[in-house]
Amino acid sequence: IKDTLLSIATMDKVLSRISTAAGALTIGAFTVNSCIYNVDGGERAVMFDTLRGGILPDVRNEGTHFLIPVVQRPIIIDVRTKPREIPSVTGTKDLQMVNIKLRVLWRPVIEKLPQLYRELGTDFDERVLPSIGNEVLKSVVAQYNAEELLSKRAEVSNRIKSELIKRGAHFHLTLDDVAITHLTFGREFMRAIESKQVAFQEAERQQYVVQRAEQERIASVTRAEGEAEAATIITKAMEKTGNAIIEVRRIDAAKEIAQKLAKGRNITYLPGGSSGGGDSSSPGLLLSVDK
Repeated sequence: IKDTLLSIATMDKVLSRISTAAGALTIGAFTVNSCIYNVDGGERAVMFDTLRGGILPDVRNEGTHFLIPVVQRPIIIDVRTKPREIPSVTGTKDLQMVNIKLRVLWRPVIEKLPQLYRELGTDFDERVLPSIGNEVLKSVVAQYNAEELLSKRAEVSNRIKSELIKRGAHFHLTLDDVAITHLTFGREFMRAIESKQVAFQEAERQQYVVQRAEQERIASVTRAEGEAEAATIITKAMEKTGNAIIEVRRIDAAKEIAQKLAKGRNITYLPGGSSGGGDSSSPGLLLSVDK
């Protein structure tokens, strides 16, 4: 019995020591876990220190860092490039309403994260980008007519980009890219454009009709001048040769008619005869006989 009681007492001591060690390890692990924090890839951290007046000026990079529990608290901020779409409805120089959308690729300036968090918090993109985007869009678009927004789209996009970069730098934001992704006008302007296009096509058609009439007039004048010149030549030839040229033309015409009639199958020739025993005789006839 004595040995049994001794072994039980020994086991109690061992279990007590194990329990104490486990408790110490648990407390130690909790303490160590409370004293360190991790900053993942694409993130940075700023430290809030209650004893040193709030946000500290330095920025913690990626990796594992130490802190003082209760006194210090890390704020993790994503610094990767992110897209943002900014819609706006604004007026042009000729008082046309235009619906325009920008796509902005932005990221915060890492060195300015403490100041950025102190002034704007962690949702600084929601506070800054919509306001400066609408401001820049309205100021730039108001300098162009509606048609110029279409014909000078690259120039308008570059001006918007340069102005947004300047405004973003004031709030410690870097804009990697700015592009116009959507550009539409009001119904009244679209109807005006359609009417203008129809009028332009009608003007083009009328111009073609006028040019065609002019060409036909020139052709008629040229034809008439050719006929007059031919008549003058024939008149001069008749003055020199008498009726010989008319006889030549008559013979040529007769040959042409004979060639055409020779190709016909139903052509019949009736010779002419003398009338009343006189010297005058009637010419022959060519008849088309249907079979």
